[in-house]
Amino acid sequence: MILQMLSYPFMQRALVAGALISLCCALLGVSLVLKRYSMIGDGLSHVSFGALAIAVALGFTPLYFSIPVVILAAFLLLRMASRPHWNNDAAIAVLSASSLAIGILVISLTTGMTTDVDNYMFGSVLAMTEFDVFLSVVLSIAVLILFVLFYHKLFAITFDESFSRATGLRVDIYNSLLAILTALTIVLGMRMMGAMLISSLIIFPALTAMRLFRSFRGVVICAGVSAVVCFAAGLTASFLLSTPVGASVVVADLTVFLAACCIQTLRKR
Repeated sequence: MILQMLSYPFMQRALVAGALISLCCALLGVSLVLKRYSMIGDGLSHVSFGALAIAVALGFTPLYFSIPVVILAAFLLLRMASRPHWNNDAAIAVLSASSLAIGILVISLTTGMTTDVDNYMFGSVLAMTEFDVFLSVVLSIAVLILFVLFYHKLFAITFDESFSRATGLRVDIYNSLLAILTALTIVLGMRMMGAMLISSLIIFPALTAMRLFRSFRGVVICAGVSAVVCFAAGLTASFLLSTPVGASVVVADLTVFLAACCIQTLRKR
């Protein structure tokens, strides 16, 4: 059955693009979860959905329109969260709810819930075109290269921004870099996972790895491996059981997370 699954071109495209996007989400997710920005993926996915709705209504290419909009939203989110009278959760909630509402209103007044919009909402393995895969591979590799190059800087700003500033590290630049990489990954992953479930790729692998390892490097490696394995398992289950890809991947992530929690409990005993 697995060989049969891999014989279909659309499943091959989904496996390649999905594995790379899952890996990027997991690596970035470690820093985001530790910085208490774990729900930024949810907020940015809703922004991407709002941008998608406007793009469909105006006849633009959704992916080209969504990427710059989501990057701008990531910068705005960081700026809002840095203000004294805002906090991370409030900033994400405001941006998320507003973008989702705007997207729903635009859709209801123009095209209605078309199949293309539904695919972006809930994800579809059939929605991945060859160009989508090419763009996902190129941008995912760029994200991975930047993550490796600036690994030590991201490590520093993740654990202690104040000390990093005191040592002369330009924290704002690296926070912006983290926001840009996250925005790109979210937009790419929406095509397959959907706006409603893409944030799970950021949260679950990081939480799973933190239950098993103590060091930052160990958590990053474990999160990356866990994300790719869970995506492959979810994609396979989706093919065998005829279930949605996004939901299948999330259930696989949840299963591994619960197993990690059990292992952590046994270690304590």
